[in-house]
Amino acid sequence: MISLLNLAANKPNHFKKIIHSILWSLFILLFPAHHVFTQDLYFPPLTGNQWETVSPESLNWCAHEIPALFDYLNAEESKAFVVLKDGKIVIEKYFDQFSRDSLWYWASAGKTLTAFLCGMAQQDGILKISDPSSKYLGQAWTQCNPAQENAIRIWNQLSMTSGLDDGVPDNHCTQAPCLLYKADAGNRWAYHNAPYTLLRDVLESASGQNENSYTQSKLKSRTGMKGLWFTSGFDNVYLSDARSMARFGLLILNRGIWNQDTLLKNREYYEEMVKPSQTLNPAYGYLWWLNGQKSFKLPGLQIDFPGYLVPDAPKDMFAGIGKNGQILCVVPSENLIVMRMGESNGGDEVSILLIREMWTLLNKIRCNIPVRSTEINIKNREISAFPNPFQSQVSLKGIENGTEIWIYDFLGRLINKNIYFNNILLNDYKQGIYYIKIKGINYTIPVWKL
Repeated sequence: MISLLNLAANKPNHFKKIIHSILWSLFILLFPAHHVFTQDLYFPPLTGNQWETVSPESLNWCAHEIPALFDYLNAEESKAFVVLKDGKIVIEKYFDQFSRDSLWYWASAGKTLTAFLCGMAQQDGILKISDPSSKYLGQAWTQCNPAQENAIRIWNQLSMTSGLDDGVPDNHCTQAPCLLYKADAGNRWAYHNAPYTLLRDVLESASGQNENSYTQSKLKSRTGMKGLWFTSGFDNVYLSDARSMARFGLLILNRGIWNQDTLLKNREYYEEMVKPSQTLNPAYGYLWWLNGQKSFKLPGLQIDFPGYLVPDAPKDMFAGIGKNGQILCVVPSENLIVMRMGESNGGDEVSILLIREMWTLLNKIRCNIPVRSTEINIKNREISAFPNPFQSQVSLKGIENGTEIWIYDFLGRLINKNIYFNNILLNDYKQGIYYIKIKGINYTIPVWKL
């Protein structure tokens, strides 16, 4: 200690270098590189169309499997599909007159942008996610009594735990008469668009800017992203080209750092955003869907489905998922970004079946990567359908809720895909023979109608 004090007095510059070296060594020990940012990533320039590519063959991927993926994406009315590895483009495909510069909506995948902007706003000190939402939305923004309303925090809006009733006729409606009490804030998870949409008003009230201006200054100008927010009915929707979505994915992959520019300095917020935000639905962070959890809930259902959200995707994958298959996947363990834009034959609020099949086909391309087996062990298990013949619905014995099922007609044409829950409604099916295939196993149940 005395020698250091003497050094500080006699050679202050040398002393500063020693202290700096010690502190930096401690920093490296306490915060390994992979906890600070992802290494060896390529970032495209902020302007222009330059973006480095890498071939599937150079990654030892099975390029001959790509056409099958493209066929599926085309059949699902896709517009754009991009895969990045280490920031470089491996696959970039556009469909149906869509091009690199074409614009498309993000739907609920855009919720991830709002989550990031809320983190930026908290970092800037203009809000805290622990603040009551009424601080920015005013009193009586809901039909709740004052105590119920004041219990709703920005955190609840980010985690889908506002306690407001998602079963109203229009759960996109942001007007007070539509926002009814269902449960105390934090005690119920429900995929409810209206409380999310009102985060726009929170951000605008806190920042004094409209959301497009705030997004431009905090995000787009620093990452080269394009796009804008627009209003569709009650919804707040982001519109951009496909590469802008890929840029945002790359920013998130690198933990809020674009090249050497740290946008989101708050590490704690980042970790909270992409980890389970509550225990009611462990597959949900701050407006991001999370893979690798023990169970998940889906929009409109208060049911816990066992298993991973996307069984064939890497365990650490998290994603923005929107209506009609607007999808942005981030896989930190592999430095991988996968995005898809387009329409969808399903039209679901959150396109779980589409993202599952997309990853099943993508894994055939990533053939050198060990994947988690989704095979179901049916040894010593009896699987049957009842009643059989059926009239309006059929139940499956020996199959757990959450199992993916495919329904074919007697000609072998796929007519429906769904996630099984207690029974299958068949009211609209014509008289005839149908086959139910359980996804993940080679097992088919014949079902026929009276």
